[in-house]
Amino acid sequence: MIRACTVDELPPGESVRIPGTPAIAVFRTEEGELYAIDDTCTHQDASLADGWLEGCFVECPLHAALFDLRTGMPTCLPAKDPVRTYAVVVDEGVIYVRDAASEDAA
Repeated sequence: MIRACTVDELPPGESVRIPGTPAIAVFRTEEGELYAIDDTCTHQDASLADGWLEGCFVECPLHAALFDLRTGMPTCLPAKDPVRTYAVVVDEGVIYVRDAASEDAA
């Protein structure tokens, strides 16, 4: 698992970027739900962690493609391909993301 941050370090309505290959964006909705997706928009190279969070959706800051954080699916153009989603685990107040290798093995 990859450590993202503590729950206290990620206020509701905010996101954090975990550098790596691929980079991962972790979001905490206003309702307190946690989601993790690939950070790079599938339409063009833009960080989704820099996007606008509304409910369970993030809008890409570059061309306004909208992605569902629950499924990774784009809901409007210009993005056509989904981003990968990751399982999020909170353990003793720390947010972790299951890495891609763990996801593939599950």
